[in-house]
Amino acid sequence: MPLQQETLHRLNGVASRLEEITHRLQEPAVVQDHTQYRSLMKEYDRLVPVVEAYKAYGRAQDAAEEAKALLDERGLEPEFWEMVQQELKKSRKQLEQLTQTLQLLLLPRDENDDKNIVFEIRAGTGGEEAALFAHSLWRMYAMYAQRKGWQCEVLNCNETELGGVKEVSFSVKGQGAYSRLKFEGGVHRVQRVPETEMQGRIHTSAVTVAIMPEAEEVDLELDPAELKIDTFRSSGAGGQHINKTSSAIRVTHLPTGMVVECQDERSQYKNKDKALTVLRSRLLQKKQQEQKDALDETRRSQVGSGDRSERIRTYNFPQGRVTDHRIGLTLYKLDSVMDGNLDEILDALAAADQAEKLRQSQSEA
Repeated sequence: MPLQQETLHRLNGVASRLEEITHRLQEPAVVQDHTQYRSLMKEYDRLVPVVEAYKAYGRAQDAAEEAKALLDERGLEPEFWEMVQQELKKSRKQLEQLTQTLQLLLLPRDENDDKNIVFEIRAGTGGEEAALFAHSLWRMYAMYAQRKGWQCEVLNCNETELGGVKEVSFSVKGQGAYSRLKFEGGVHRVQRVPETEMQGRIHTSAVTVAIMPEAEEVDLELDPAELKIDTFRSSGAGGQHINKTSSAIRVTHLPTGMVVECQDERSQYKNKDKALTVLRSRLLQKKQQEQKDALDETRRSQVGSGDRSERIRTYNFPQGRVTDHRIGLTLYKLDSVMDGNLDEILDALAAADQAEKLRQSQSEA
């Protein structure tokens, strides 16, 4: 199925825009303006794959038309006719593949895809076992980030005496981090025999994961008059003080009542910066969800209440199985997944999301 005229018109516009950006990136005034230069480079990187696929589509179309014209001629040698016929089939197959590729590339982009991430992982149903699994998920995402060459930094952590975490927030910085991990938000369920279980019974626990695009100051400016900032002493698991000075920070956003605490650093200033990063990211996410007029519904669908019945994925340790319930994917590679090998799951989630967006786009056309 060839591209529609409207799509071809859009692609011509994209090619013209790329040419314009290419010229602007060579202007001394743009090179010296780091903000403008970085913005144009991001747009340039997004448009290059589209234009390259469009050029390949044009070459394949020319080759198909040339082959068809030759086949319409009379008196061709049988061997040459067969060769041209094969070339026509090859070109048509390329056109079909490139049409689908271009349709996907032209789908509306998530405005947050180029941002870094703020993760929030909280133990839900299951007590200490849920806290231990929350720590396991934190480790899983940290190992995945390491494999991708991304930077992972703890923002705040509330540990338990047995090595679990009641809640932990951390940032992941790297190219494509949000676009890759944005589908991880939701309730993650674990089924396994806890180390403290004497009779070998399988317990089911739940952990909530929230994924937020990291907000920069240019995305959302905080009004100091709307912030209440308190200091307190940092404490470790079990309430034991690990810092004798009041370096921990609690920031309350008065208009919304949002509260963020950070005590991971010994420096009060560093804790304040990290707390403001989390607060800014939470407020940006809230603002974006309100713009979509679905704040409450979106928040419930991503995080839920932490109840076992609301889950996006189940990790079954006795069977070595991990199942993503949204796409019906089951892998018997649990150990590998827990060690940060998430690409097979993330690839499937991204493909399902693209397929759904493409279906909606075609139904609206």
